Formats: sequence, structure tokens, C-alpha cells
Amino acid sequence: METAKAAFVKSLPVMAGYIILGTGFGILAHSAGYGFLWALAMSLFIFAGSMQYVGVGLLSGGASVLTVILTTVMVNARHLFYSISMLRYYGKAGRYKPYLIFSLTDETYSLLCDGKVPEGSDPDRFRFLVSLFNHSYWVLGSVIGSLVGGILPFSTAGIEFSMTALFIASFTEQWITAGNHLPAATGLLGTLLCLVVFGPDNFLIPAMVLITLLLTVFRNSIGDGKKVDA
Repeated sequence: METAKAAFVKSLPVMAGYIILGTGFGILAHSAGYGFLWALAMSLFIFAGSMQYVGVGLLSGGASVLTVILTTVMVNARHLFYSISMLRYYGKAGRYKPYLIFSLTDETYSLLCDGKVPEGSDPDRFRFLVSLFNHSYWVLGSVIGSLVGGILPFSTAGIEFSMTALFIASFTEQWITAGNHLPAATGLLGTLLCLVVFGPDNFLIPAMVLITLLLTVFRNSIGDGKKVDA
């Protein structure tokens, strides 16, 4: 019970964002002609935030299977890189491992990447519950959005920006709490460089590769990333 309580408290920063953003997805899906069951199934079995937003457009636009696959790889390529740092925590998670891998989103990663676990808690179960709570928030938001979208008229213009807003909020939170800003600065500068060199349609994967290489080179300078009070 204490582990579940601690996991719930840990997940609270994500709850408000996921319910709101999930609601936005549900509304967007309904406006494209995909009702309650579609929104529920996508959030249960895909659970990929920004890709779900993109997926609505792909489905409604009649995209080919190849296009869907390539787009999914491009949108979610970042997971291949930052999830590497979670191997030390997930590698021996036993029965929890498959779900932990499936449910590792940007926001869940931001909560668990420091490796901190409440004293007396089972680390694997704690991380599993944090992931499960976050997943449930997204599913709940999607269902709410789908139901509300069927009752009240909404303009969905610009609603896709909500995921970008969440990423900015997560970055800001990490910047404030981190004692070492080298990883964040590396991410920003590496992304901007690749944006200029490769253009807005092709910069994502080169940026992830560059950031990973730079963080590997400067890993000794990063330290534990804890904020030190003056």
C-alpha cells in the first residue's frame, strides 16, 4: 500500500497533463470520425502521445502501411536513445519488464530516470505502478475527450500543439530541478544544429544520434545531476 501511495504521489505531476492532453486526443479522434472504442483502443495499446495525434491524421488521410511505419519510427525514434539509460533499472525487472518497456513515455522517463525509489519499496513494483498510473491518466483523458467531443462542438485547430507544450513544461521542470544543465544545453544546441543542417523534415534522428554521442563523451562531466543548494 505504501508503495502504491508513493507511486501515485510521484505520478501527480503527469496526471493533470495527461488527462488534459488525452482529452485533446479524444476530441481530435472523434472529430476525425473515430469514436469512443477507437480512442480507448489506441490509448490502451499504442500509448504514444504525439504519435497518437499524428496517427489520427494518418488514418483519416488513408496513409499506406509503409508511411505509417516510417512516420512512427521518425516520431518515436527518441525513445531508442533515452531508454538506453533505463536498462540498468529495467534489465532485471522480471515480470514487470515487458510493461515497463511498453509504457516508457517521455514523461514517465522524466519521473524515473533519476533512479530514486522510496525507502522500503520494491524498486520494480514502484516503477511499474508509476508507469501504470501515467498510462491510466492518458486512457482516462482519451475516453473523456471522445465522450465530450460527441456532445459539445469543438474546433480542433492547433490542438496538436498541446504535446509540444507538455514537452516544454517537462524540459522547464528538469532545468529548474537539475544541478547540471549540460545535458539540457547539449540537447538544445544539438537539435538546433541538426535543424539548420538537415532541415525540419529530417533533423530528428541525426539530432538524437548527435545528442547521444555528446552525452557519452561528456558523461563524466554530467555527474549525478542533483541540484545543489547554495
